[in-house]
Amino acid sequence: MVRRGWRLGVAAGVAVLAAICASGPEPWEVVRTASDLGPLPADRYGLTPRDYQRSQRASALLVRQCMADRGHPEFPLDPRYPDTPGVTLAVGTVVITDYGVLDPDDARRWGYGWDPATAEASRPKGRRMTDAEYADWPDCSAEASRRLVRGIDLTGDWLYAAGRMVEVNKAVKRDPRLRAAWDTWSRCMAAEGFTRYPDPAAAYGDRAWHRGSDGNTRHTERERATAVADVACKHRHRTPELWHAVRAEKQAADISRHRDRYAAALRALRTYRANIDEALRGPGRRPA
Repeated sequence: MVRRGWRLGVAAGVAVLAAICASGPEPWEVVRTASDLGPLPADRYGLTPRDYQRSQRASALLVRQCMADRGHPEFPLDPRYPDTPGVTLAVGTVVITDYGVLDPDDARRWGYGWDPATAEASRPKGRRMTDAEYADWPDCSAEASRRLVRGIDLTGDWLYAAGRMVEVNKAVKRDPRLRAAWDTWSRCMAAEGFTRYPDPAAAYGDRAWHRGSDGNTRHTERERATAVADVACKHRHRTPELWHAVRAEKQAADISRHRDRYAAALRALRTYRANIDEALRGPGRRPA
């Protein structure tokens, strides 16, 4: 059974690593998403999907109020760009986890890419902005962003945790236990008749998949077969579980060493959430 909600810390990380390394070949529940592995110590210092969704709603409301103040009443909450040459809508779709592709069904269907319909579904649903609205929209968008980060030290506290995770992830990748796990995964891939990539990131980023400007791949038969083998080797050798445990251990140690700075980062995050609450309430609104 995948471990969920275990107590996070250095001792817990060591215990999980020991359990994984000492366990035999008994059946193991398939990990399909990173959330199946449980929380990480640094999670509480970063934005959650709910934070992101609420911030998007808050920003849309602030932009609409600003646009109304500039003489554009009934500005849509989810506008499309005007039909102007040279103006395009960039749509980003994140489908890879920190551990690469994990879901065997997704690997079988889409390889190292994703269903193109998911990008279409994320496009704005509102009417197009008029040219006059579009002229004022950038300033209103910038004003909304400033409102949401009001009272936050953007050069220090706000980016501290994310910056530390860049360094922690470098240490994770150097960890001999993870390097050994990647080597086992790599040998498994070769035994299945595929390229012996040094790690899962190299398999995901192989130029043979011919990613387009949107980041999606061509879903070729070879790509999909490689992704299926990738996922199977990860699950067979419990690569995500060990990888996750090493990350938990390194994160907990870093948080312990820099406790005051992480506490300041958490206060900044709480301020951001309070600013979102205020924007969502607005005149006559109740907290969401």
